[in-house]
Amino acid sequence: MSGERWDDSDPRFRPNAAVLLFVPVALSLLVQVPGTIGISFWQRIPLPYAALSLTLAAASALALLAARRHPGPTVAVVAALTLADLFVPPDMSPPFIALAFAIVGAIARRARLWALISVGAAWLIAIIALGVLNPGGVHPFRVAITTLALAACFAIGEGIRRRVDRGDQRRAQLQERRQTVEQEERTRIARELHDVLAHSLSQIAVQSGVGLHLFDKEPERAREALASIRSLSATGLDEVRGVLSFLRGDEGSPITAPLTPQPQLVDLTVLATQRTGLGLEVTLDDRLGGARPPSAVQTTAFRIAQEALTNVVRHSGGSTATITLERLQSPGADQLVLTVEDDGTGPDSAATEGAGIRGMRERAELAGGALTITPATRAGTVVTARLPWAGAS
Repeated sequence: MSGERWDDSDPRFRPNAAVLLFVPVALSLLVQVPGTIGISFWQRIPLPYAALSLTLAAASALALLAARRHPGPTVAVVAALTLADLFVPPDMSPPFIALAFAIVGAIARRARLWALISVGAAWLIAIIALGVLNPGGVHPFRVAITTLALAACFAIGEGIRRRVDRGDQRRAQLQERRQTVEQEERTRIARELHDVLAHSLSQIAVQSGVGLHLFDKEPERAREALASIRSLSATGLDEVRGVLSFLRGDEGSPITAPLTPQPQLVDLTVLATQRTGLGLEVTLDDRLGGARPPSAVQTTAFRIAQEALTNVVRHSGGSTATITLERLQSPGADQLVLTVEDDGTGPDSAATEGAGIRGMRERAELAGGALTITPATRAGTVVTARLPWAGAS
């Protein structure tokens, strides 16, 4: 229980709408109707006046049934009924708490102007009319108490409204945060699967093309291509399973451990060999001297190199590519610099970045680094990733 947090966006913690509607009506009826009957009987009020006073008391309470949909007109009607009751015997009536509920409900439901105008007009008419009808005027204490009570109702309504607004704002923020997290997770899944699937499928596509081309002329080489496709598909399937296991967060479990570990910089040698076998001559220039950054940084660098080579095969039409690894150290900076340079057609500045390039940029940024794509000196493209040696801080 200590790890649980109350979420005010959960509707279970919000009062039921029926309760908010019917409880004020019931309380108003219980206070006003029996009170009016008792006072009328005690003061021996004539039946017509007693019936009229009882009708006003009941009507003001029942008018609250419309408070949820029409809070403004409701407070106006209840204020008018309360004002009318002041001029109907008996002189002393039970408190019309329906007016208090109507004021609070109108303010909380953003009908403040209705409440101010209707209650203010009723209060002013009551003071003037009672002063005219009663030569002795209205006792100042009674006026003060009534004014304070009305002001308290307005203050309570404002407090409830602000609390509701804060709750709505909080729920909106939580919903926005939830959507942001979901979008980030979808992007993460798409990036991981794209890197693995694009790499494996591009190799399979090339090998299948070779197999079809050599099927009749050189059956043995076609057989080798098919065997390579089988091996690539099995490896790709294992990598997809590994990515899914990583995304589920259970890569540390001995039962559900991924079939293939997350790739490291040492795997660039195998990657270069595989790409060379697909007609692209890849050279690995490792200048790190055996030093290696943390595993997460190595995986990021490998995936960027993998996607860069995939783009060379699929888009640039280059025949050679060079992967360079080096470490740049300076005061306040320690970086792993990965460079992939090819001799293809070069980047198209007018083209829109695809999912592969976006994925490389996102990986570099998540690692705390940056990625640039520039034309090579003579021909082709240079992809440069600068990653903090120790990883994202």
